[in-house]
Amino acid sequence: MAYTRIHAIKATVGRSVEYICNPEKTDNMRLVSSYSCSPESAETEFNFALKRTKGNPDTNLAYHLIQSFAPGEISAEEAHQIGEELAERLLKGNYSYVVATHTDKASVHNHIIFCASENYERKKFNSCKKSYYQIRRLSDELCKEHNLSVISPTKNKGKTYKEWKEIRAKNSWKERMRQDIDEAIETAVSYADFLTLIREKGYEIKGEKTDGETLKYISFRAPGQQRFVRGSVRSLGEKYTRDNIIQRISEKKKTKGKTVRPHQQDILKRTAPKNTLIDTSKEKFQKNPGLKHWADIQNLKTAAASYAVAGNLTELREKIEDKKREAEASRSELAAIGRELKELKEIQHYLLQYKETAPYRQAYNNSKDKETYAMKHDEQLTLFDGARNMLKKKGIRPNISELRQVNKDVEELEKREAEIEKKYDSARKEAKDLEQKYRNVTEYLGYDKEQKKHENEKQSRDRKNKTTHAL
Repeated sequence: MAYTRIHAIKATVGRSVEYICNPEKTDNMRLVSSYSCSPESAETEFNFALKRTKGNPDTNLAYHLIQSFAPGEISAEEAHQIGEELAERLLKGNYSYVVATHTDKASVHNHIIFCASENYERKKFNSCKKSYYQIRRLSDELCKEHNLSVISPTKNKGKTYKEWKEIRAKNSWKERMRQDIDEAIETAVSYADFLTLIREKGYEIKGEKTDGETLKYISFRAPGQQRFVRGSVRSLGEKYTRDNIIQRISEKKKTKGKTVRPHQQDILKRTAPKNTLIDTSKEKFQKNPGLKHWADIQNLKTAAASYAVAGNLTELREKIEDKKREAEASRSELAAIGRELKELKEIQHYLLQYKETAPYRQAYNNSKDKETYAMKHDEQLTLFDGARNMLKKKGIRPNISELRQVNKDVEELEKREAEIEKKYDSARKEAKDLEQKYRNVTEYLGYDKEQKKHENEKQSRDRKNKTTHAL
């Protein structure tokens, strides 16, 4: 698994790059790589892009992304490869960056420092909650692709340590209070009936008056409890406010003379995702015939809708394989486009850098006092030399007509990439949906149980045969 965190660099780009490229931490810089810059001149090249930034006026010069792996789970070489792939997928060739992998601690970890401004469009990187979740998602995807463990996401909000400890011991008074309220709602036929039932459980109620006047919040105090607890989103949760308790009671539906409660429907939604079978073997279904009958009907509808997709299971399986092949072909094409775009955008960056710094080189050549001019425009001359050398290595002639053609090629490739991404997402989604339908049918008809039974019988026979041969 890999943990990620990111922070902005506002004043120390040079020192930060120098730190992550420390030879003692990076196996003598063997585990250092860069894109559209060199580690030695990263600060200067970042400044070139930043000075032409459009829009966002923030003071961020660069971002420092750290990706840490579990101790002993990965080699330094593979970690560095993942770091490069993460930078490629996140930044898509638009930002200059340096990747360094540190091996001086028990857990191998990557440092990625990238410019806060794009190389060509000059837009600032938008660092926010959404972009962080994107980083975490991309990191998890790469871990899966490299057969590493992944941190399981959770939708639960954090608890205090005391609450967590009490829940672990199955002794949380808040949990007990919610359960008591749920039970009273399940039995009640009206809100007044609910108040009577909850009081019969020994609870005191505050906020409800007999003359019709009420306080803003209803509050509950369990037997032996010192303080009242508000029925508010913050204290007990959204389902336990006065308005939502009233709504839950009024929205209870009848099925064959038995009640399927709103909170039970919430449980069903959590139990089975959309378009999947509901596991009716669980205790809550066995205790409530109405709830089980409702779930059985839903399962029949789900299985029937799933089976209608194809003439038979073999045809359905073939459709799944076709969609998987389509998704894999699109993914391969996306990877090829990504590599080509990365190369083109680096050329685009250096052509623009060459174009904007060439006048300084010409002025230097024409200057009568070259030493003074060089001292005054050292940054621009350094950028010119760097761009010229990189373009020479790539065999590119540095002129304006080349830049126009590269810009056109980048634009066309980006359009093609967007089209393939839609195709890939669609094929992957359809394959996943068809696989769920296949599972629905086989589970409903009991094929999966028969298959497991045959597998168990085969394993049993194999064990007996091994024992016989051994004797």
